[in-house]
Amino acid sequence: MSVLLAAELAWYATGRFYQASKDDTLADYGHFLHLPFIQAPLFDGGVDETKAHFTFAAKPFKAPDLENGALKLGLDPVGEFSLYLQRRPAATYDDPASFAEGECIATFRRTGMVVGTTVDATAGRKTAPVVGTNVFSARLIASTPFDFGGRRHDLADHLGAGVTQFGTAASVPIEPAPAGYKLVLPFAGSAIALGRTA
Repeated sequence: MSVLLAAELAWYATGRFYQASKDDTLADYGHFLHLPFIQAPLFDGGVDETKAHFTFAAKPFKAPDLENGALKLGLDPVGEFSLYLQRRPAATYDDPASFAEGECIATFRRTGMVVGTTVDATAGRKTAPVVGTNVFSARLIASTPFDFGGRRHDLADHLGAGVTQFGTAASVPIEPAPAGYKLVLPFAGSAIALGRTA
């Protein structure tokens, strides 16, 4: 078992932000490109979401916006997201709920508000979003041991108290959005371990 030190790389993830058409709630779903138990295969074949053994899904939330010149800030409240082990990968971006299938192996809660920042570029009198970023810390609030790749794992043993994640989002929406959603944006995130609690 690999035990991470504080601020050591914990994971790489990629996914998409979804905004619901009905109530404007937001949620992110996706899969992992790297986790701390690197000796185990994270994919069944290719490396896209449909082959991923490890996925994540957030509880939907609402985020008010704040504008400051060319910066647009999204104020995400404290919320939760969970990690899933899909022994038979079945996730697809056409069905966001599919990322919450399989065995729930861990749940994290963000420690505070998340400020997501989108940068606008100006051409004449027109502005267009260029890139979005965010950073947040999340505490591990639940963890379930599981067997995978011939070994026993528990994310509490690997990550300690939780993670701090740095994210980058594209500004060009993915079209068409799945039924029930009006906006979909792709993102990637890298996280470092918080380390052990005293």
